[in-house]
Amino acid sequence: MLQLRDYQRASLDALQAAWGGAGGSRLRDGLIVLPTGAGKSLVIAALARESLERAPEARIVVVTHSRELIAQNHRELVASWPEAPAGIFSAGLGRREAGAQILVCGIQSVWDKLDAIGPRDLVVVDEAHLIPRAAETRYGRFLAGLRALRPEMRVVGFTATPYRLDSGRLDEGEGCLFERIVFEANVGDLIQRGWLSPLVSKATLTALDVSGVGRRGGDYIPSQLEAAVNQDWITRAAVEEMVGYGRSRRAWLAFCAGLAHAEAVRDAVRREGFSCETLSGETPRRQRDRLVAGFRAGRIRCLTSVGVLATGFNVPEVDLVALLRPTQSTGLYVQQVGRALRQAPGKTDALILDYAGLVRMHGPVDIVTARTAAQVRGREGAVRAKPCPGCGALIALNASTCEACWVEPDAEEAGEARHEAAAEDALPILSEPVTQALRARASAPWQPVTGWALEASPGGLAIALACPEGGHRVRLDLEASGYAREKAVLWWRGLGGGRDAPTSADEALARLDELERPASLRLRPAGRLNTEFGLRFPDGRVFADTRRAEDLAA
Repeated sequence: MLQLRDYQRASLDALQAAWGGAGGSRLRDGLIVLPTGAGKSLVIAALARESLERAPEARIVVVTHSRELIAQNHRELVASWPEAPAGIFSAGLGRREAGAQILVCGIQSVWDKLDAIGPRDLVVVDEAHLIPRAAETRYGRFLAGLRALRPEMRVVGFTATPYRLDSGRLDEGEGCLFERIVFEANVGDLIQRGWLSPLVSKATLTALDVSGVGRRGGDYIPSQLEAAVNQDWITRAAVEEMVGYGRSRRAWLAFCAGLAHAEAVRDAVRREGFSCETLSGETPRRQRDRLVAGFRAGRIRCLTSVGVLATGFNVPEVDLVALLRPTQSTGLYVQQVGRALRQAPGKTDALILDYAGLVRMHGPVDIVTARTAAQVRGREGAVRAKPCPGCGALIALNASTCEACWVEPDAEEAGEARHEAAAEDALPILSEPVTQALRARASAPWQPVTGWALEASPGGLAIALACPEGGHRVRLDLEASGYAREKAVLWWRGLGGGRDAPTSADEALARLDELERPASLRLRPAGRLNTEFGLRFPDGRVFADTRRAEDLAA
């Protein structure tokens, strides 16, 4: 049985509710929005398995754009479900198992192979923001062809960025492929709850000037952009800063404006004494695999990238991202920053160095949307953040203290800020509420558990915990089904109970001796509405789960 995090479970529950026609409307094509690092592959695997449990004869196709994601999605599926009737269709991976009941494939390989693939009941699109609206594209023809074979077919899109620069939100406007977003997990919430790595940003002395660069298709003209930013003195200055900030960090990614620019940044990093390689769409497949493997293993400190690595690149150790490619695309900005969100052993946070002014243009990464991006573009050039004089972190123009180091800006600077900006103009890499919550989370103390009681409650078991600052009560809905049952099982096991949790209140009461009393507890903020409830046991073991704050009252 797959063990999903609560937001992962909630995303599939929301999809099922939408498919069931809650409120009188039956959804066919929906979007699930999960940030980079939130576990889309695991959710896709769970969706495939649960779909076949409900309809054993169903045929599913999981389609995406890169062989790395194809391999990752297939690997996650068979790791969690070894008996999965799954196959791969990808020229890049050398496999063409078109008849598999769950087919994980690449759009380049399958868009014109409908006869081999046959009718499908469910299409899952990973990185759905890459689907253009035009019908005469590979995705357009593929989906239209499958729909013709089976009109009742459902389509589910997964993405971290539900919008495109050329057409806006994926669920709005003429020709949109998805009816609505059925579930969206927020970056800030997942960072607060400890599922994603915290981000910090520093103001850079080097800034890229694109005031004279023209635009085409909503973004900067590539040749003009590269000519503007690929200047030796700018590159040397930017790399000197990056190396200064990155010496104690393990894995750096630098997103560049073109191949010549990426190679120039690479050479500058090497001159500073650090290993660095360049990846682009022109890098041969085997060489790319070798370089990524070296980067993942720590043999290569830095990768410079142009046109690749913004999606489908999974190296959790990335703890520094240098934004050296100015872009009007909110999605590209979020995807690039997202490379640093995954957690890794020894990684406490990730540093974003914004040479391109993207944080100021698009806003804090945890609140940015297509609509806010349009508003930011309308105010392009406005300065809405300033560097802390103590540590260089970007802080609100009207802030009197720095969240990163508590250094007071001087009075003259603070006074200017009050005249020049309003509170909503503050745009560091994370919004102020998230930063404050992270501080509260870090300082939350452990409290001794002075007493506990276990008693029957309707449908399950109630646990009452006493501590010096008050009491807390948690109910385990052991007789429920779905999400509530999964939560109850999670707590039963967390308290030391066996793998097979009781299915009734009576059985739970008969097995209370399996449970262990915790020595201490800790409550920490976990998003806007939730609280992380942590329990520490005498042997040092820690169990933690997220609950709604109102569910923990005594």
